[in-house]
Amino acid sequence: MPTMGVPIRPVTPDDVVTIGVAIEVPDPHGAELQRWRADFGDPLANAIPAHVTLLPPTVVPPSMTPDVAAHLAEVAADTKPFVVRLRGTGSFRPVSPVVFVRVYAGAAGCDALQQRVRTGPLDRELSFPYHPHATVAHHLAEPDLDRAQSTLRGYAADFTVASIGLYEHGADSVWRLAHRFPFLGDKPHAAGNGAGGANGAAPDGRRP
Repeated sequence: MPTMGVPIRPVTPDDVVTIGVAIEVPDPHGAELQRWRADFGDPLANAIPAHVTLLPPTVVPPSMTPDVAAHLAEVAADTKPFVVRLRGTGSFRPVSPVVFVRVYAGAAGCDALQQRVRTGPLDRELSFPYHPHATVAHHLAEPDLDRAQSTLRGYAADFTVASIGLYEHGADSVWRLAHRFPFLGDKPHAAGNGAGGANGAAPDGRRP
């Protein structure tokens, strides 16, 4: 259940940087999921852009960043855009206090991509089997997690994945996009809205 949030170990030495690789959930969906996350009371709402993790927080020396960038550019160059459909919610409880929006379609594309990302200079094992998702509540009290899971039960949003992002974890604990690597493959076929539409609204039409 990799997710960008707490680094593998604290970033205190000056000779390391914590990075993550993710699929950005584009606006307006990304901004809306962050507003929902803030509404649920998650203190990380404004520190973590809405995303689907490909590489969880990983500590590397700054000298490795050119190799990392070259590797990600190569991965992106060989990748074709694909459609992701977010539908409903799920949770990793009781193993981890996380509520997320499900990747209903496009999970296979996310999985194949993360496997390629985790090669070369980013070769590492995962603590849990890969499960693509977009976190909307993390480390909150059970009633707040319940509310998040219930409120967005009917959530629906579609978007095309056309790039991957390299993120860096700052000293202020904010994740920032350091570089975006566009896919250079063919354009995907147009996708319909699917069941429930793709306007990113909660099932009753409310917005945070």
